[in-house]
Amino acid sequence: MTDNMKKGIIALGLLASLSAYSQESYVPQAGEGIVYFLPKTKVAVDIIATKVNYQPGEFSLYASRYLRLNNISSQPESHWEIKDIQVRLVGVPDSTKAYIIKVKDKSVASNVELTDKGIVKAINTTSTEKESAPDYKLEKPELHENVRKYMTEDILMAGSSAKMAELTAREIYNIRDSKNIILRGQAETMPKDGASLQLVIDQLNKQEKALTQAFTGTTDRTDKVFTILVEPNNDAQEQVAARFSTQLGVLPTDNLAGDPIYVSIRNTSTLPMPEEDKKKKKADGAIYNVPGKGNVTVTYQGKKLFDGEMPFTQFGYTEVLVDGLFDKKVNTRVIFNTTTGGILKIDKD
Repeated sequence: MTDNMKKGIIALGLLASLSAYSQESYVPQAGEGIVYFLPKTKVAVDIIATKVNYQPGEFSLYASRYLRLNNISSQPESHWEIKDIQVRLVGVPDSTKAYIIKVKDKSVASNVELTDKGIVKAINTTSTEKESAPDYKLEKPELHENVRKYMTEDILMAGSSAKMAELTAREIYNIRDSKNIILRGQAETMPKDGASLQLVIDQLNKQEKALTQAFTGTTDRTDKVFTILVEPNNDAQEQVAARFSTQLGVLPTDNLAGDPIYVSIRNTSTLPMPEEDKKKKKADGAIYNVPGKGNVTVTYQGKKLFDGEMPFTQFGYTEVLVDGLFDKKVNTRVIFNTTTGGILKIDKD
């Protein structure tokens, strides 16, 4: 079996797997070659939501009496907050734009790099474009100290919760006094150097925090990213991308328990549309996208959370890289943007 025949079989297998994206996929003309898709652009709305969990302390009922802390709840509570909303673009295979680069002995265009979804990345070179998702710095629940390991024997042996709370509060005040004496340099036995001093202060702070949480309780914040993909529609009206509830978090569009998060994508492109015959163009060389522009806005509860102009394949048109560019006498290298299908870089020597 020749190398060309092997490439043809690989191409047909790739086409069969990629056509599963849509039953209305464009079927390239028959012949040996490398099958590739151009991308269409979708808006990825990343909703970074925070789940807040409050657990009351063992002595929450005595926080006001012994520590003068007011409005300390004795009931557990949880809710959701929107921490941030980020907007980015992603490219997905456009089932209406599947093409074949025919394998020719005199052409180097057969050296094609594709993404794992079959979108063209580069011709006659290797793309350095990365397809990794953004790495958001997410909050995770804090590890809380076991408060009882900082309680004295007198506290643990107390006969009631009220007495335990009183003795715990007294211990907190003693720790504060100890820190003040050390920081003023009035302790009978002072740490030998600055590092030792810091270790002592850190340990006292840890004890004070753990004992105080027995009154104030603990609040944990856990971030989670919800990604919603939105595709431009023809009427350019606002779309409900998701819903959000402070009690339930991010919800699907049909769950009316949450308020809607709207996404609007409006065509702002002024690109002139070429008048050439598209069928003829498909046979002349490698097809690529010339993306247009669109304005994207995201709103929630009447507040605009994002407003920006971004490139969109759907608001542009396709062009062709003529076969003559890939003659073996001319070493032409092309790198494509896998989100829009446009050319990132082209050079030759």
